[in-house]
Amino acid sequence: MKCSIEGCPGEYETRTVMHTVRYDGQIIVIDHVPADVCSVCGDALLNPDTVRRIERLLDERRKPAVTVSLYEFA
Repeated sequence: MKCSIEGCPGEYETRTVMHTVRYDGQIIVIDHVPADVCSVCGDALLNPDTVRRIERLLDERRKPAVTVSLYEFA
C-alpha cells in the first residue's frame, strides 16, 4: 500500500515497532508491536485490533517486563 503522507513515494511494509504512550501519568513503552511502516519516511500505521490489544494491556496494569530510567531534555 502506498504511503499516506503527501509527497512520500514509499510503500508500507509489515514490521514490528516500539510504541510509546503516556497513560495515567506514566510513560509506557511496548515493544514488538506489529505495524505497517513506510519504507521511506517511517510513518507507522497500527490496525484497529492492535490498538484494542494495546488498550487491554494498559487497562490490565500488569507488571512491566523491564523498567528504565527516563531523562528529560530540558
